[in-house]
Amino acid sequence: MQTQRIDRRHFVIRGGLGLLGALTPLDLARASHNADTDGWDPTRPFPAIGRKLRIQPVLMYHLPTRRDQASWKSWGGVQTEAAVTDEIGRIERELTAIGRRAEFPHEFLPLARVTSVDAARALAQRDWDVTLVYACTGGGNLLEACLAAKPDALIFVRHRSGPVYYWYEALSTRFLARRDADGATMGGSPAPAAHVDDVVVDDPDELLWRLRALFAVNNLRGARIVALGGAWGKYAADAPRKARERYQLDIVEVGYDEFEPRLRRAREDGAVRAEAERAVDRYLRLPRTRLATERRFVVNAFVLYRVFKELMAEHKAPAFTIRSCMGTIIPMSETTACLTLGLLNDEGAIAFCESDFVIIPAGLLLRYIAGRPVFLHNSTFPHRKTVTCAHCTCPRRLDGRRYEPTRLVTHYESDYGAATKVDMPLGQEVTFIDPEYSTTRWLGFRGIVRANPDYAICRSQQDVEIQGDWRRLIDEARDSHWMMVYGDFLRETGYAARKLGLQWVDLSTPALG
Repeated sequence: MQTQRIDRRHFVIRGGLGLLGALTPLDLARASHNADTDGWDPTRPFPAIGRKLRIQPVLMYHLPTRRDQASWKSWGGVQTEAAVTDEIGRIERELTAIGRRAEFPHEFLPLARVTSVDAARALAQRDWDVTLVYACTGGGNLLEACLAAKPDALIFVRHRSGPVYYWYEALSTRFLARRDADGATMGGSPAPAAHVDDVVVDDPDELLWRLRALFAVNNLRGARIVALGGAWGKYAADAPRKARERYQLDIVEVGYDEFEPRLRRAREDGAVRAEAERAVDRYLRLPRTRLATERRFVVNAFVLYRVFKELMAEHKAPAFTIRSCMGTIIPMSETTACLTLGLLNDEGAIAFCESDFVIIPAGLLLRYIAGRPVFLHNSTFPHRKTVTCAHCTCPRRLDGRRYEPTRLVTHYESDYGAATKVDMPLGQEVTFIDPEYSTTRWLGFRGIVRANPDYAICRSQQDVEIQGDWRRLIDEARDSHWMMVYGDFLRETGYAARKLGLQWVDLSTPALG
């Protein structure tokens, strides 16, 4: 069955990046052609971006033959063709309900019946991302064949949601990988095994959040990102190389020698400047928006926005980052990149300052998990359950809908250009990811926004109450970047981290469920 259709208006470059990461060259050519006719529009719905997750549901079963005076059937309530038909209808209804609630691009393929190892191997030749195995009945060889079809698999068994499944009883670490005392994965069958965390009993909601995490993993792997000025890593020179190797990131490095004449032409184009002026008028009419810097800086930020988007379209990249954003770009643009990056995030693209590939993989993953903008920021030393988060590039549309109250101010360190001071709602729950430089160790925790202060630091700043073991966080304090997003996405992030081969340390939630 097909789910979620994506409105083609999201393909337009000026109005919103939309599904840029999944566009064909023809789509991108059309989008670039329309760049001068479709202006910046803050009312356009926030798009779902990314390659859709293709899910193959599999009903695994074996129908027994009655034998007199012998044990002829296993546990389980699906023992006849009629029961199989009923179960197929039940599964399809549940998948339809999941599809209606899933906010990420996806497709459930038609349910496949698998009753033999040969059938499982034949099915594996088809193209999909995740195998969803309804492990009803059948032997261990059949289960392993289903799990071996693709690297990512989920197992669903019934206890109370329908006829009980044999594998509700039979699943064990003989067939499943598990965690050791330090959280590392161990064990499993010789075939590419599922993990104990890949098993769901009865609850479709438990399937949904795992699928959300797998959608993010599949979109992080091989993601393309434009890196203006090149790629680097804060306190980890090997971070770009590690990002390419570990996540297969396609980092397209664009030099300033190529960029500067492109920007100069845009700044000298009267039509481009006129459109930027109109966009500024519209931006300043947004509710709860105050101008506290020079208007010319904001106009120049919209010109910069156009050129950044053109680069993304040309390279078919849904993500963008910029190095030397506190130096090289300023005299070229006569503004700062801070507001520009926020504009890109607010309309659905993925945009980060500083080109720091220590944190960018975490930001890509969290953006695809949450389906809303993420905030790359500096952190401070934890104390009394509190940490302050601050940067000058905060998006405004942090829940994917409304624009938070904002003052347009200068960038802090240069006291120049245009940046956002965004006020987040007090009491807002947020999720953090803090990678340990370019190692495979990531840390996460929840927080609650308690204040939007005005310290002499980067402009958008929040005092956040740490939800979890804040004293342990002191031992993790390091001068690096973190990622923040509205909402609680620790389950999804921890699950995705294991799929990516990372060591995940969760300071707020001891278990997935």
